[in-house]
Amino acid sequence: MDVHLGRAALALAFALGATPAYSQSGELTVWSWNIAASSLEAVAEKFKEKHPDVEINVQDLGNDQVFDRLLAGCAAGGSGLPDIVSVENHEAEIFWAQFPGCFSDLTELGYTEEIASGFPEFKRTELEVGDAAYAMPWDSGPVVMFYRRDYYDKAGVDPQDIETWADFIQAGKKIMEANPGVVMTQADLNGDTEWFRMISNEQGCGYFSNDASAIRVNQPACVATLEAIKDVYDAGLLKAANWNEKIQSNTAGTVATQMYGGWYEGTIRSTSPEQAGQWGVYLMPSLSEDGPRAANLGGSALAIPAASENKDAAWAFVNYALGTNEGQVTMLREYGLVPSLLSALDAPYVQQEQPFWGGQKIWIDILGTLDKIEPSRGTPFFGDADQIVQDVQTQYLNGGFPDAKAALDSAAEQIELVTGLPVQE
Repeated sequence: MDVHLGRAALALAFALGATPAYSQSGELTVWSWNIAASSLEAVAEKFKEKHPDVEINVQDLGNDQVFDRLLAGCAAGGSGLPDIVSVENHEAEIFWAQFPGCFSDLTELGYTEEIASGFPEFKRTELEVGDAAYAMPWDSGPVVMFYRRDYYDKAGVDPQDIETWADFIQAGKKIMEANPGVVMTQADLNGDTEWFRMISNEQGCGYFSNDASAIRVNQPACVATLEAIKDVYDAGLLKAANWNEKIQSNTAGTVATQMYGGWYEGTIRSTSPEQAGQWGVYLMPSLSEDGPRAANLGGSALAIPAASENKDAAWAFVNYALGTNEGQVTMLREYGLVPSLLSALDAPYVQQEQPFWGGQKIWIDILGTLDKIEPSRGTPFFGDADQIVQDVQTQYLNGGFPDAKAALDSAAEQIELVTGLPVQE
């Protein structure tokens, strides 16, 4: 889940106001969306067993509604805000930058360094400002390759032999030849930058520097990323498909591989249940042999608005849901939300073979990459930068630039105009 284009500009348009704080004595109201809201409801049932006097009202408002209402509430000095709210990592810095007084500093409620150290650095980078922590890490999206075992087997391809993108291209040609009508993989090339963000994150690059002071989208690792995408595309292995089209391809059996964050496990399992045993997971390829093979796509956090009059109860729930294996694994088991908590790797459920995935212990493979993922700053300008890179990527794949460096130099110049940040030398 990612920030939408124009959100940064929208945030800048609001001015802070002053209205009375919101009060809900004895009850916690939580704003979230989709399966994230459902997972919090599941955790709330277990939390109630330990805290029977606290009522929890989880409201599924939808992603856009949560963002817009949170933005408006912060602009109004906290008026109408809930006790707990879901925030996507990449859009989080919009709020911290524009409305730093709108959220509770969790370090003042019990979020100690010992608790914080239980999460990987990449999940904390966008949630902490100086010594303050404005949100607690929730789900993450460790990137892996979801693949059809039967299609790979028919082509005589062992996924463990695919270590680089060159290996992936060679394997893809064999798989498509052995399975007529099947494409090797898909990406939303017309509406997203998902592949660029995943591979560049793997290579330690991104739109901005990790201190958010400069633009680095045209650095060598990012250039090599865009070149790799074009290599796969030019080989005829990568076809454009949006979210729904990918699900249709999975169900129809016309795609061999999907690269996504670990949360996509629940999507495949729930939308293609008749394919149990036919899917597996392996690590994403790298640009070179022995190169890094870990990245993140998506993920969110929970924050407590400063206007809440139930901060102690709100913190108790947040800490139970996100800071305990019981809370995190409940959400993983019930709804496929991938934990960010490193200790969850030791939970019995995570160690189990998963029947749908051919008996593979996929959560060991997926969660095992968490501590290898490099941080990647979204900054308040993520939405604007992402749209620029998306447009440049489309032009480049269609021959609009002489090479990847020229394409990303253009992107960097455009981002500089929008953000005022310098391009990293």
